[in-house]
Amino acid sequence: MLGIPIGLLYVNAGEWMVHKYLLHGWGSKKESFWNFHWGEHHRESRKNKFVDAAYTNTSKTDWLKGNWDAQTKESSGLIFAALLHAPLFPVAPFFTGAVWYSLANYHRIHKKSHLDPEWAKQHLPWHYDHHMGPNQHANWCVTKPWFDIVMGTREPYLGTQQEKDDIVRKEKRIRRRKEKAALKAAA
Repeated sequence: MLGIPIGLLYVNAGEWMVHKYLLHGWGSKKESFWNFHWGEHHRESRKNKFVDAAYTNTSKTDWLKGNWDAQTKESSGLIFAALLHAPLFPVAPFFTGAVWYSLANYHRIHKKSHLDPEWAKQHLPWHYDHHMGPNQHANWCVTKPWFDIVMGTREPYLGTQQEKDDIVRKEKRIRRRKEKAALKAAA
C-alpha cells in the first residue's frame, strides 16, 4: 500500500520534469516534435482566455491520417507512459495502479480545465497561472502543485494585484483600438 503515495509523488515529479524540460525545453524549438505544447497549446490558451478548443475535437481517428495535433500527442504520451510502467505491475501493483490513475487523472483534469476556465481557476489555479501569468516558464505541475512548491517554481498570479493591473491595461488597449477603428471608419 505504500506504493500508492509513492506513485502519486513520482508522477507529480514526472509531470514537473516532462513539462519543464521536454515540453518547454525541447518544445521551444520550432522543428521539435514537442513544439505542439508551446506552439499550439500555449498559443491557443493565451489567445482564448485559457480555453483550448482543440479539446472539443472528439474525432480521435485523425492520427491515422497523419494529423498529430497537440491533444493526440498528449494522449499518446500518457498512453506510452502507462505502457512503460506496465511491467512493474506484478512486483509493485499499488505503485503501478497509482501511476495509471495519475496519468488518467492528468488527462481528465487538464482537458476539463481548458474547456472550463472558471473551474480551473477554482481547482487548478497553479495551472491557470502557468498559462495566463506573465511567466509561462513556471508553475509546471498540472494536477497538484507539490513539486512546484518543492522546487520553488510556484508563482501565484490569479487574484494578485499584478493580474488586476494587467486586466486594466488590456481593457485600455482594447478601448484604444476600438476608438482608432471608429475614427478610421468615420474618416
